[in-house]
Amino acid sequence: MNDNLTLLIPAKKESESLPIFLKELESYKFKILIVLEKDDIITLDSLKKFSNLEILQQNNKGYGSALIEGINFIKTKYFCIINADGSMNPSYLEEMFSHTKDNDLIFTSRYMKEGGSEDDDLITFVGNKFFSTLGKIFFNLKINDILYTYVLGDTKKVKNLNLNFDDFRICVELPILAHRSKLIYKCLPSKERKRIGGKKKVNPFRDGLLILFAMISLFFKK
Repeated sequence: MNDNLTLLIPAKKESESLPIFLKELESYKFKILIVLEKDDIITLDSLKKFSNLEILQQNNKGYGSALIEGINFIKTKYFCIINADGSMNPSYLEEMFSHTKDNDLIFTSRYMKEGGSEDDDLITFVGNKFFSTLGKIFFNLKINDILYTYVLGDTKKVKNLNLNFDDFRICVELPILAHRSKLIYKCLPSKERKRIGGKKKVNPFRDGLLILFAMISLFFKK
């Protein structure tokens, strides 16, 4: 087992997908932390046959809260966010980890050469392109898939960013604050798979507006 990396898996209502994904992860020798909401008993029950992992029941609701509380809980030098729905392919983990020698954060992109997605639709594709372009123009970010949270990073340095957003706005908050804090980061191509359960938790219009307002607020919050 690699004792330097913990896989951070936010798992809201993932009783169908998570056990299947965890079986796949058994061939990867990394620590695993599952973060879920306290009232998500069905997902918690689905984990009973798995022993080689830690479970954290988050104090506050939301995807961002799951990531923030998970990162603050993790003790290993590095963490990697990888979603419970199986869409983020763990075959990239070794390559991502190999770049930690020279980088504080490794982002992945579905829109680089050799990247791709089996899950994207027209709305999410256009939204990702739009927000990624805003990130480049207004924040000088060197990534082109700002909403994709398949990210590996230095745990202590990301804790020091003091991330705040409790929902999907954290997708843009993380790279923007990392860039402003002068963390060294790299972007690698990644192919997104179909979700095991086939269900998206993002509302593209509601969450899109929240993300837009978040980027505006972060732009004026120097």
